[in-house]
Amino acid sequence: MNISVGKNTLMNKFKLIQLRLTLAAGALLLLSPGRIGAQAPPPPTQTSSPQPSPTASPSPTARPEPGTAEAGRVVVTAEKREQNIQEVPSSISVINDVELDNLHATQLTDYAPYIPGFQVNSAGSPGQTIISLRGLADITSGATVATYIDETPMGSSGIYQRADINELDLLPYDIRRVEILRGPQGTLYGANSIGGLIKYVTIDPSLTAEEFHIGGGISGVEHGDQPGWDAHIGGTVPLANGTFGLRLSYARNDGAGFIDNVVNGEHGINEYNQQAALVGLLWQPNENIRIRFTALGQRIESDNNATVPLNPKTLDPLFGDLTNEIFVNEPYTKNVGLVAATLNLNFGWADLTSATAYLNTRADQRLDVTLNIGELPLVLGFAMPGISGEDLKLNLDKFTQEIRLTSKQDGRFLWQLGAFYTYEHGHQDQFLFIKQMNGEAFPGLPNLFTALLPSTYQEGAAFANASFEFTDRFTLGAGLRFSRNEQSFSQIVSGILGLKTNLPGHSAENVFDYMVAPKFKLGKDQLLYARIATGYQPGGPNISLPGIPPAVKSSTVTSYEAGLKSEFFDHRLLFNIAGYHISWEDIQVSKVVNGEGALVNAGKAETNGVELTTGFEPIKNLRFGINGAYTDATLSNNAPSLEGRAGDRLPNVPVYSASATVDYYFPLPFWRTTAEPPQQVAGYNADGGKNIAAKDGKIVEGETQRAQVAAWNGHVGAGFRWVSSQWSEVESSPTAIRTPSYGAVDLNADVSNGRYTIRIFAKNVTDERAYPTVFSNFNFLTGDVIDALGTPIQPRTVGIEVDCKF
Repeated sequence: MNISVGKNTLMNKFKLIQLRLTLAAGALLLLSPGRIGAQAPPPPTQTSSPQPSPTASPSPTARPEPGTAEAGRVVVTAEKREQNIQEVPSSISVINDVELDNLHATQLTDYAPYIPGFQVNSAGSPGQTIISLRGLADITSGATVATYIDETPMGSSGIYQRADINELDLLPYDIRRVEILRGPQGTLYGANSIGGLIKYVTIDPSLTAEEFHIGGGISGVEHGDQPGWDAHIGGTVPLANGTFGLRLSYARNDGAGFIDNVVNGEHGINEYNQQAALVGLLWQPNENIRIRFTALGQRIESDNNATVPLNPKTLDPLFGDLTNEIFVNEPYTKNVGLVAATLNLNFGWADLTSATAYLNTRADQRLDVTLNIGELPLVLGFAMPGISGEDLKLNLDKFTQEIRLTSKQDGRFLWQLGAFYTYEHGHQDQFLFIKQMNGEAFPGLPNLFTALLPSTYQEGAAFANASFEFTDRFTLGAGLRFSRNEQSFSQIVSGILGLKTNLPGHSAENVFDYMVAPKFKLGKDQLLYARIATGYQPGGPNISLPGIPPAVKSSTVTSYEAGLKSEFFDHRLLFNIAGYHISWEDIQVSKVVNGEGALVNAGKAETNGVELTTGFEPIKNLRFGINGAYTDATLSNNAPSLEGRAGDRLPNVPVYSASATVDYYFPLPFWRTTAEPPQQVAGYNADGGKNIAAKDGKIVEGETQRAQVAAWNGHVGAGFRWVSSQWSEVESSPTAIRTPSYGAVDLNADVSNGRYTIRIFAKNVTDERAYPTVFSNFNFLTGDVIDALGTPIQPRTVGIEVDCKF
């Protein structure tokens, strides 16, 4: 073929299909490639009920305090001050480091099923996640759940960084706890917290005690040829006479592949690894000054996505169990780097907190779109079809600064005043390519599609929160926040599938949020509360073209919640229940206007639900937990942009979800003593603390020379998680797929003496095959549905972990 003539011929033939392809390309600008459309199990977790076995944390197995269900002892920072979780007028779940270990938690999908109203959608690897709380589904371009590490907001606040599909999915090593706040948190946490907040709380360096830990494990997954493994090491050292502390840690987790490729016969193509490192410095010269510095990094690398082509009608695999059809490998890489400094000053009458942080996030993703567009060369006159892929590159630099003044907690009137500022600069680059089956370029075929979308986001906010205790039983809390954001954006497009453009856009918007929360003590351990709160998801600019609105407004929510938090029988019975109604307005959706992708405000939705968290300890050290959620999330009016009608259920939201857990802790009937010289002896309590020490050949602190190593304790646990059916798109969409309900069982057991811990675990014991994440896959040339792509829950996985603390 003469290249110059061939090129003209190609362009002439291309005009016959340009409209359909231009519409597809316009959608690519705003939609995630191969748009994810469902979620992982969303049941519940109790605030203090451990689960299946672990991989990631330094803590030993914890035994419950005698005669308590522990719930009343859980401390959270949900309102940016330390509080008993049972006294906060809001629905909160907490999972601590021991529970993360027992769950063998390496990603959000490992513990999301045990948390009421919490959905995590996976595209097939850690890091490719969509998170929703209380039914605020992933139908927008931005996140609906905010994520924090300590005092730092993570991810983009804007609408052009794919925040909806790239939420933080942290390898939870050196994490003290994870707090999940349900309902809008706009007054304290600002943008994108309309559904709630996930807050990772890291472990402080110690100023008084040395501690080192090392561990690792191995696991096998059903249908996998190679084992998975993990390793971690860390420690903390006090320096400078107890005024300075250093903490270092590193962890790596390599997940085994269990997906095969029918195209080339390769096995286990979805192997991945996660790496996390943390450096913490703490300086506290006296009780009035405290400065903490944190540097955290995480890297995720995945060879291919864990997806399976399914029959769109029956959801049966097209090529056999756990088998994909991949022509172009789909690697995914994500790097997160965070540097943060927090200053705390005690003025006696109030505490000043200054939190400064710089965040960089980079993600590189490739999707195989051979089945979507691989026949294009045939249409353009070539003899053979091709293989095609789409590359997505995201880069975000973000600076944040918050300063706030918080009253002491020793009076009836508590208050907090603060200011917040953030600036972020992001890049989103998209490339669409097509090659011959041997990997070489088609002669004369020009660039298909390239889009560069640089953007900036700048926000300033002022906030105030206060509460007044009118009586010993009744307290009224309230909060206000004023925010202003300014954004810029450009769309630079080239290639035969898109009109060549270089169009800028700008926007500015003011947002006002409020919160009112009365609470009433029915008794010593029973709290009745109500909460009215608002939140917003920032809008942003569109490109400047006729027929396209210059900007999209913020999405806003108003939530009405009432709940009961209670404990009975000397903290042996925990019963928490909350009901809510959420109104969601000006939902942001993507739309193709005159061949260009744009965002518009289209439609309203509402969510009504109930969440239940229970715990019961009938006898010492035996705990039961039952959690559940009812979530009725529907469109309030017709929404043509979503192909939905009033009353349609929102996607990826099961109406019902539930979980049950049981844990038993017991002493093991053996112990040992040692007769080594005192200077070589160090014993440990069950909680990991040293109980004797030696110096210059003598026992210090008056300890005996006969050192007894702490008794060994055992723990066994089991969990069951269940999720009802859900839709992949809004219910009336012609491509909506209803996924069936499913349930799975997890088991775990461990023994520990404080220094050494050995754990075994089994996830999905019965090897249930369920696809909570499903979306329709289209041929871009014809518009026909090719198949459905589903992400299965983790197949049966069994492993063992060993940890040593010294």
